Amino acid sequence: MSKANSTGSTGTRRPAETDADEATSASGPGPDGSAQDSAHGAAGERLSTAPREDRPETGGVPAMGVVAWVRWFWRQLTSMRVALILLFLLSLGAIPGSLIPQNSVDEMKVEAFKGRHSTLTPLYEKLQLFDVYSSVWFSAIYILLFVSLIGCIVPRTGQFVGQLRSRPPGAPKRLTRLPAYTTWRTEAEPDEVRAAALKVLRKRRFRVHEAGDAVAAEKGYLREAGNLVFHIALIVMLVAFACGQLFKSEGGKLIVEGDGFANTQTQYDNIKYGSLYDPDSLAPFSFVLKDFVGTYEKSGPQRGTPRTFEARVTYAEGADGPDRDGVIKVNEPLVVDGTKVYLIAHGYAPVVTVRDGSGKVVSRSAVPLLPIDNNITSSGAIKVMDGYKDKNGEKTQLGFKAFFVPTFAGHGKGQMFSQFPALDFPVLALSAYHGSLGVDSGLAQNVYQLDTSKMKEFKDEKGELLKKMLMPGEKLDLPDGGGSITYEGTEEWASFQISQQPGNGWALGGAVAAIAGLAGSLFIQRRRVWVRAVRGADGVTVVEMAGLGRSESARLPEELGELSGALVTTAPAPEEPDAPDTPDAPDTPDAPDTPGSPDTDGKPITPDAGQDQDQDPDAPEATNEAGSRPVHPAEAPAEGAEK
Repeated sequence: MSKANSTGSTGTRRPAETDADEATSASGPGPDGSAQDSAHGAAGERLSTAPREDRPETGGVPAMGVVAWVRWFWRQLTSMRVALILLFLLSLGAIPGSLIPQNSVDEMKVEAFKGRHSTLTPLYEKLQLFDVYSSVWFSAIYILLFVSLIGCIVPRTGQFVGQLRSRPPGAPKRLTRLPAYTTWRTEAEPDEVRAAALKVLRKRRFRVHEAGDAVAAEKGYLREAGNLVFHIALIVMLVAFACGQLFKSEGGKLIVEGDGFANTQTQYDNIKYGSLYDPDSLAPFSFVLKDFVGTYEKSGPQRGTPRTFEARVTYAEGADGPDRDGVIKVNEPLVVDGTKVYLIAHGYAPVVTVRDGSGKVVSRSAVPLLPIDNNITSSGAIKVMDGYKDKNGEKTQLGFKAFFVPTFAGHGKGQMFSQFPALDFPVLALSAYHGSLGVDSGLAQNVYQLDTSKMKEFKDEKGELLKKMLMPGEKLDLPDGGGSITYEGTEEWASFQISQQPGNGWALGGAVAAIAGLAGSLFIQRRRVWVRAVRGADGVTVVEMAGLGRSESARLPEELGELSGALVTTAPAPEEPDAPDTPDAPDTPDAPDTPGSPDTDGKPITPDAGQDQDQDPDAPEATNEAGSRPVHPAEAPAEGAEK
């Protein structure tokens, strides 16, 4: 029937339609009464290669229901492609958390950043870039990655268990097609060869079984186990990190030599909690900083580099625990009841004494100053809030801007910066103010900065700001009998981070397991080996051995050679009998040449070695996927043997 009859009254053939349409257009009743088979016509439409817009209308694609959409979304979410995309997005999302100050780490740095970048601050706040790791978008990526990994692991675990319980598949019909192949003949019985193959393969830790006339073996199951371990380790790490953020407590404390710390909320300089952490669960312990020891390289290109950097403490567990001595070093924290105390910084605290006009001691304390360079040049503020009265007997507050160098270069030798981090030549520079420090307003204030907006300067004889550089034992006299401030000496301070973060051990274990699993999945090769032993047409046993790698493995032929070598020692190839010595034949006249026969010089024509005489010379030789059939050097296949 013509195409015009099968397509209606148009009478023309669409150029994009294929011969499949014409072959399947048939003889059932059509719209115009012609014969056409509807089933064949539908099949023809499905086989058409025409663009979709050129195909006949079939009623549209059926709409997907809710269940179908859920299944589609689940398949996409648990695919490897989406898991890799989510992992990439998680890494990408952590970049702003490393470059932009975070409230969870240092709120003061966040406020300073906001002050410097008034334009970016509103945008960053909307994008939650100051709280990246607790933001909605980062949490969404985190949770989706978690679900994706679980959805990937569960079915693969079931498949892996099924593989462990199943046997290696039987041997293919033609082993010559496999990429690694060898064969030889032996006088041993086929059963003996198969038994020897079972023994050799089991010794090499293959899983083996005998199937028909062949032995099937497989090895490398730990490759998939490595994959599963890697994915499970990622989940363990994600859970550990999540628990560490939700149930953590982390705070800082600066302690001067001789002072102590008790692990209560009021003792911290600053403290942060996880959203699910109970503040009442702080581990009860205390410690006292007895001494800080720091030594530094004094010469060479590494001059000033710390050689000894440790805090010697006395600590006690619980409220009434015995005192114990401990040493806290960098990256060697003190661990007390699951809480770790890290040494993170060190500096100097000049000891100053402030007296009023009558000589009464108003204040005497060691004032910590913050380092501003590697040689511990330090700056800060000394504040006297209570107890001081001016010359008129009125209460007022004193403030001093302080600048300290542990090793002064000397007058006339450049700016006042430290030349070495050790206390070799300490000098304290002070400038004096009086008035209101602003601490009575109830607003938080930085203890290391002096707010002089409501204060007045003390003037010297020249009418300039009163300031002076002091060495230990020297003092600065305030004008008009206003008292004095004396630099008594220098103490050292150490800053500690006290953190309780569960899950760190699990995270470390997960990281180690992930590396081990990844190494296993990359370096373990899964491969299968078959050994077939059958009796040939001449009664001699023909042994065939072939291997197939489940993944690309350049060592498969080498391993097959080792296995065949081990098996040949058990089922050796037969030795060729020595040809008997025969007496020299008498000379005979040359036979006349037969017309049409090849010139053989009197020698019989013999077939090529290893080739069947009945074989069609034009037939192609059986080859493997690589285009060649490797044969064991011991012997070529016997005539009539299966290839």
